[in-house]
Amino acid sequence: MNIPSALNPALRVLVFLVCLAPFALLVTGVVSNSLGPDPADHLMHVTGEWVMRFLVLVLLATPLARHGWPRLARYRRMLGLYVWFYATLHLLVFAQVFIGWSGDQLIEELVERPYVLVGFVAWLILVPLGITSARTVRKRMGRYWRQLHKLTYAVVVLGWLHLFWLSRSDVGNAALYGGIFGILLLYRIRPVASRVPFKLRS
Repeated sequence: MNIPSALNPALRVLVFLVCLAPFALLVTGVVSNSLGPDPADHLMHVTGEWVMRFLVLVLLATPLARHGWPRLARYRRMLGLYVWFYATLHLLVFAQVFIGWSGDQLIEELVERPYVLVGFVAWLILVPLGITSARTVRKRMGRYWRQLHKLTYAVVVLGWLHLFWLSRSDVGNAALYGGIFGILLLYRIRPVASRVPFKLRS
């Protein structure tokens, strides 16, 4: 069933507010001092968790659209921007609490902790993806925009490695996301493989 065009702007605002709700809850928790005994750890965990959730939604949009449910795909660009938003919050909390905005401390962390390195690289990739999400930039880039945004897959892999290396002995959450990401990425590989001539595949 198609949604009336008059409702589309209202629905877009609703989706925007729903995506923003976790941030609003975190701000409320900070103001009311209700984030538990370790607020910094809570902020790091929640912002990182929402990065992974939004990445799942971004990857899920295409399979759903191909199977007759295109609504999520209509908000894929917004969801991608929220990946960048929550990843930036995650990085800001890390900079404020764990390294005190020290460049030397950041370099030390990047060298000594692989999960910090892959997480930081993932965020660096998100920066151009976020900047080029503007409609005017997208039109100017043409087909190069689509090629650039394939780097989303690199962000997914790096984000999962960040979670996996950070998990240490408790890898249940990392295994769950690994399975979801693996299925969604394989879905993208299969259509490509099916177009390869049989002789090349054999």
